[in-house]
Amino acid sequence: MSAVRITTADGQSVTVTSKTDTVPDWISRYLGSWWTAEPTTTLDGPTVSAELDETDLLAYADVVEHGTPDTIEYAGAELLIAQHDDLITAVQADRALAYRWDPDFRILRIVGTDETELAAAAARLARELTRAQLLADGWAILHASAVTSDDGATILTLGDKGAGKTTIGLTLARAGWRLLANDRCFARVDEHGIVRVLPWPSAAAFGLGLLDALDLYDTVRTRLASGERMHPTQHQRVTDALLAGSRTPMWKANGKGELKPQFWPDQLTSWLSMPLATDGYAVGILYPQITADAAPRLVDSGRGVKDTDFFTAATEDRYPDVFGLLPTPGDRTTLREHLDALHAQGLVMSHDPAANAAVLKDAVNRLGV
Repeated sequence: MSAVRITTADGQSVTVTSKTDTVPDWISRYLGSWWTAEPTTTLDGPTVSAELDETDLLAYADVVEHGTPDTIEYAGAELLIAQHDDLITAVQADRALAYRWDPDFRILRIVGTDETELAAAAARLARELTRAQLLADGWAILHASAVTSDDGATILTLGDKGAGKTTIGLTLARAGWRLLANDRCFARVDEHGIVRVLPWPSAAAFGLGLLDALDLYDTVRTRLASGERMHPTQHQRVTDALLAGSRTPMWKANGKGELKPQFWPDQLTSWLSMPLATDGYAVGILYPQITADAAPRLVDSGRGVKDTDFFTAATEDRYPDVFGLLPTPGDRTTLREHLDALHAQGLVMSHDPAANAAVLKDAVNRLGV
């Protein structure tokens, strides 16, 4: 049996065990670029046990079937979940996965029949257990992109959906900053009144149009054509489009969102030349908005931090707290006040990457970074 421990820069850790090599390999690649992932022989603290075991898969499914399960969508697939005494058992039939959470021993067991699905689930739930510890320690999750300088000074980008958070994060990462987050990150005010920032590890998804605008499309296509592979969650239509040289955006069958290229975290550096950051401290906030035909320019920010800039149980749409891992949210007033006290700059961007880069450089200079 192999065991790997993931640890955040703040010292929170979770151990993942498995007899299947794919699981620790996936954990190290998926989480290890932003959190450390090291082999361990000590099994203490919260633990994820992930095994290929069809017998237990069927047994857990039977427990759920004969209970009174709730139906929830989790990580893009239907999950049936039931509780008996303190044990929580769940099954995702479409992915041939089943779960059992024992809160007394803080062990989450995952069983399945497909190595890729098992490994992905193990990484996902290890991250959830880590999230629970961070939230209990006073961290909050921001819906933000973030980049850091070499000394850790961090620029956050906040804004509503489609405002340009990811575009700014990637543009600055291409300009020499370290990418800490392209969609969400952890934040907390420390004892010195400094807003500390930690990454939320995940696969990175960027639209075909954005890849093209950042002059990265041909790099990705060449890598794929040479036989290298992207993240397994990437839809085959996206892979086919990249290989064919198509830059036209594609949409999901239900119309809810764009189908995007999916990158392993380490591919952000090895393919796209974007170094990653493991922590930082916030020194300024950008508030962007994208208007297709507008002239990119600086504007008064005027926005401030909103409730919608935080992920909560009510707004978490992809990873709801199905196993009751997360603590009651703490008061975010102090964090909001410290974020609002940071230097802030608003900017308007268009679909012209060169013009955007120029105004973004001015915006960063205005922050004094």
